[in-house]
Parts: sequence; structure tokens; C-alpha cells
Amino acid sequence: MMNQERYPELRAALRDLFKRFPDEYFRKIDDARAYPEACVDALTRAGWLAVMIPQEYGGAGLGLAEASVVMEEVNRCGGNAGACHGQMYNMGTLLRHGSDEQKRLYLPKIASGDLRLQSMGVTEPTTGTDTTKIKTTAVKQGDRYVVNGQKVWISRIQHSDLMILLARTTPLKDVKRKSEGMSIFIVDLHQAIGQGMTVNPIRNMVNHETNELFFDNLEIPAENLIGEEGKGFKYILDGLNAERTLIAAECIGDARWFVERSARYASERRVFDRPIGQNQGVQFPLAEAHIETEAADLMRWRACELFDAHQPCGAEANMAKYLAAKASWEAANTAIQTHGGFGFACEYDIERKFRETRLYQVAPISTNLILSYVAEHVLDLPRSF
Repeated sequence: MMNQERYPELRAALRDLFKRFPDEYFRKIDDARAYPEACVDALTRAGWLAVMIPQEYGGAGLGLAEASVVMEEVNRCGGNAGACHGQMYNMGTLLRHGSDEQKRLYLPKIASGDLRLQSMGVTEPTTGTDTTKIKTTAVKQGDRYVVNGQKVWISRIQHSDLMILLARTTPLKDVKRKSEGMSIFIVDLHQAIGQGMTVNPIRNMVNHETNELFFDNLEIPAENLIGEEGKGFKYILDGLNAERTLIAAECIGDARWFVERSARYASERRVFDRPIGQNQGVQFPLAEAHIETEAADLMRWRACELFDAHQPCGAEANMAKYLAAKASWEAANTAIQTHGGFGFACEYDIERKFRETRLYQVAPISTNLILSYVAEHVLDLPRSF
């Protein structure tokens, strides 16, 4: 099967790295609700989290397609790319819209692992996906912006040095279009935490490091503004297309993990003197999960192709995420059913991956919002909200 997959050499190298991180490693991390520090460090040192950074800044100079393979293989090898995927798309926002000075300052250190850019502060408690109505403000005062507001579900703050923050720099009442008047900034978390920014961790059903943030007169140097003031929403959308495509790849990795584990178990597990995989009641759901995963994979490649060509890819990125999240969730349910009671046993890892992949029906964008997007922007139906 490997010979039929794209980027076989890249996949082989990643799988070799993950031999150092077997199921037991991720099981212990999940049980302790810890962060997979050793695994993320290994990925960083090997350059896998810098594949999209240009060679002139110390990266590999590759595209979203290759980055998506990295994320897929992390999950396919039993890990959870949610611990490190933020650096991929956050770095892309800086690369595409940052100044030359910002790129020279940050990208080489991100590529080497001296700095981590794992966090993006966009979502707020009262707005959710309705990003244009965010209430966090950044008011320019001399050579600084002063930030006040609140964010929620902001991941990996504890294991990041930098964060990309979206805030409103022009009041909503003073802009012609509600998507205008927002700006993005690079926030040095070491300088911000305790100096106007407070972090409250949110305990959740997945071992996913996420937080609620409060800003009380946080000062950010004016040179930390990325791109033009007021154009932040456009910049964020560009990054979100990469995010959704990478999440699709992670879901594809999960789905393949579930199908491969279940097919092996079904071939070995014997009931009534025959392997359970001989029964079509077991075969057919696994075959269906495989088919839907392969179909989602094709849309993933289409989204990567357009993104890397700097072409509009909002529809393709959303559809890839929708199809892949659906495929991984159905594969997860099939895996539980195939393993029966053992699917609930922690030692088989099915229940852990089951919880992890369930997240992607909701985040980073819910399936319903994707359907609304396609209805409005692809099918030209009236806006539903």
C-alpha cells in the first residue's frame, strides 16, 4: 500500500521516527494528561515542523501538501497532531503576511526549535465562529497597542513562545464591512503572561491543552503588527484554509489507523471457530470506512494543490475537512464495534483515539458551519445566518 501513497520516502522517515514512540508512550501521556514533549521535540529537531519555512530561513521550503503528510503520519502512527499542528498554519500566516524584518527575526528561530509558534488567539466566548463580531480590542497608543478582551479555546499556550492574536483595531460601527477593522499581532507570551494577560486552563474530555485568556491593558509593541492594520480578518482566513486542510490530513491519519487496527484484529480474533473478519457484518463497515477515507484523501490533495499555488481554496479546504472528519468518526465507531468490549479497554488505544478524533466534528469549525459555507458560497443559496 505504501507504494501507492504520495510521498513514500517522507512517510517512511516519519514512521521510522515514531518507532521511538510506541502506543505505550501515548497511553501514558494521555493517562497523565501530559504534553508529548519528547515526541514534539523529536519532530522539531528532525525539521518536520519547519517543512513550510523557506530554506533561506532554515526550513525545508516545501508546501502544504508535504506538511499535511507530516500531520497525517503523526496520527496514523498513533499520536495526536493536535499537540503541534498549530505551528504549521500559524507559521504560514507569518510567512505570507509578515514583514521581511519579522520573518528574519522569527522564522529561523522557529525552524531551529528555539521558538515555538503554536498558538492562535481568535475565538471568543460570545462570538464563537462569528469572528467578525469579536470584542477584544487593540487601541494604538504611541508606539504600542493596548489590548483588552477575552479569548477561549486557545491551545498550547503552555508550550508556545509566541501567539498570533486577532483583535479589533477599528470599532465595528466605524467600518463599511464587518470583516474590516481587525488586525493580527505577534504576542511574546513570556512578556505577556502576568503583564496584562491571564491564562486559565480548560480541562476537557481529550488530552488537548487549551485555555481561556483574559487581556487587561496588555501592551504590544507596534512593530508586532502583522501586515496592514485592519486587514487581519483576510490574513486569518488564509491561515484557516491551511488549518482546515491540515486537520483533514490528521483525520485521514486517524481513519487509516482505525481501519488498519480493526482489519488486523478482525483477521486474528476468532469466535465460533472462525475469524470475525470472515463475516460480512464486520467486513462491510470496514470496507466502507476505507472507501470514505480514500475519497476524503482526494479532496485533501485538491485543497493542498490550490493552497500551494496561491489560488482560492476555501471551498476545497472546508470540504476536505468535512469529508475527512466524517470518515475518521465513522472509522472510529467501526473500530469500537469491531473490537467489542476490548474497544473500551485503554490498553488497545481505541478509546483514546476515539475521543481524539471526535473533536473534529466540532473544531476547528463545526460540520454545520461547513455545510452553511458550501450552501452559500458554492451553491449560491441565501445566507442562513
